[in-house]
Amino acid sequence: MEQSELWDMLRTPALAAALIAVALVAHAVVMAIASRIARRTSTLQDEALVSSIRQPSRWIMVALVLLGTDSLAVRGDEAAAALTGAVRVIMPLLWGWLVIAIIRFVHGYIEARSDVSAEDNLAARRRRTRADILARIAIVIVGLVSIGLLLLKIPAVREIGVALVASAGLAGLAFGVAAQPLLKNLVAGMQLAFTEPVRIDDVLVYRGEWGRVERITLTYVVLRIWDDRRLVIPVSKLLEEPIENWTLQTSHLLGTVMIHADHAADVERVRKVALDAVRGHRLWDGRVALLQVTDMTADILELRVLMSARNGGELFDLRCDVREAVARFMAIDLPDSLNRSRLALEPLELS
Repeated sequence: MEQSELWDMLRTPALAAALIAVALVAHAVVMAIASRIARRTSTLQDEALVSSIRQPSRWIMVALVLLGTDSLAVRGDEAAAALTGAVRVIMPLLWGWLVIAIIRFVHGYIEARSDVSAEDNLAARRRRTRADILARIAIVIVGLVSIGLLLLKIPAVREIGVALVASAGLAGLAFGVAAQPLLKNLVAGMQLAFTEPVRIDDVLVYRGEWGRVERITLTYVVLRIWDDRRLVIPVSKLLEEPIENWTLQTSHLLGTVMIHADHAADVERVRKVALDAVRGHRLWDGRVALLQVTDMTADILELRVLMSARNGGELFDLRCDVREAVARFMAIDLPDSLNRSRLALEPLELS
């Protein structure tokens, strides 16, 4: 092999390698400058943004530099033309990667600023729920658009697509029928993001199961049950079926403890003990503490203790402790107040 032929063979790879090296060095310099600027700011979000775009921006810069291979190479160089064509094909995927990285950064930024562990976390739960759903929708759309643009740059795929247009109607109908549950849940997920019947960390009762919303995706919601089980609910079910949302407007809740007492019970003493148990409890939020006689049957007096707490979990513990305190007091100090069944015995007259 002559020296000129060897040079013609290695010229394009050598040029591409040189361009890649220049792109990597330039990217490293730009990222170093950006990282230094980000470290000098008062927020950590700048560093997170630089870290998010580091990888996709590196390969985008390499691809942009390689697009110049065809113009720098000798006219008619088939290797340079093939390399440039391949880079143009994968460019939509690289740009899609960068956009997805930015979407994930924005989602992480919103999530970091939404503290759902705060006492009044309604606004935080609203932001986090909307960010979770919209970020997933945006990632799916960007992925589909990137893949579509890639396929459009492949001539063979375009020809196959034109050939299949005639049968696309029947295939589309079959796909629509098969994908109906998926599409239904996707549309329901978008509706969930804007109407907000359910948010992250909401307390729900669904089909008798009490739990907190742990995760919301495009197609399902994960409900963490009080005993650490996970209930996976399709999003469409949450919009079609009635559910109890205890924290839709606020996390503060009212709860009751029902007491069944005898008709002769000293209601005032029971009221004092019950209200003292509520007001002295660490979980009471200071809003509501009340005892009322709500019913009287032939056998019992029904007393209702009404109390309030900051959220559903604390309210449950508060109710349990108040119920225990009242039951202990009635059993020890007012045993005559416990409800009982009465039987009147009358003398039998013998004829």
